[in-house]
Amino acid sequence: RARALLQQLPPQDCDERYCPDLAEEERRQLRAFSARRRQEALGQGLACPVPGPCHGCPCRKCGRRLNKGDPGISASRLGDQFWHPSCFSCHLCHQQLVDLIYFQQDGRIYCGRHHAELFRPRCASCDQLIFMEECIEAEGRRWHLEHFCCLECDEPLRGQRYVMRSGRPCCRGCFESLFAEPCQACGDPIGADSEEVSHQGLHWHARASCFCCSLCRAPLRGQPLTCHRGRLFCSDTCSRGQDASSTASDSSDSAFASAPSPE
Repeated sequence: RARALLQQLPPQDCDERYCPDLAEEERRQLRAFSARRRQEALGQGLACPVPGPCHGCPCRKCGRRLNKGDPGISASRLGDQFWHPSCFSCHLCHQQLVDLIYFQQDGRIYCGRHHAELFRPRCASCDQLIFMEECIEAEGRRWHLEHFCCLECDEPLRGQRYVMRSGRPCCRGCFESLFAEPCQACGDPIGADSEEVSHQGLHWHARASCFCCSLCRAPLRGQPLTCHRGRLFCSDTCSRGQDASSTASDSSDSAFASAPSPE
């Protein structure tokens, strides 16, 4: 219950004490935003048996009828309507509302988190609402300017190139040293600026010198290919040629090793 409350009703959305790094103007905006939400949208559902006059009324969410005496939830801000207890949930995340605390907007009920996000963006790093005029938007998410940093070294990335890793930004240096895949052909890491081709869980530089047939060296980008023992071939012919070469080499080496010594 405590975890669900923290998720649905983030304390930093309504109390400046949980946002110690805010500037004074941001604090003022947070106080005004929180007071307006409490006054206009906050409510608590009431669990009660459906009264006789509402017998047969449809559940506001699923539409199935509620009969007299059935357990139901009413929300005073939304008039004489009822929900099944399991249907009294956030319109966006569909989680049941802890302690029946809801926020209403345009006739719909929301948890506190998603109601706040209808009006203010949320920082993907600190999970606080953003009241600054400027923020950084990347990959469909937003950050405070000072919070858009590398997930490994905390280097600020504003104006810098980056790579997303597990939903968080990573600077090029950290990405290439910690996360870049090695090329199957040359063995070098495939850097953030390099084009990459992957096949069956293996990776190559997209350049012709790496992503090519292992036998005839024909470039394979945009061409049909076959993969055998982690090596690429442009055709079955080249694949069989490679196998024949390997078999001949192995037989020769074996015969040499088993030959009796002249001594």
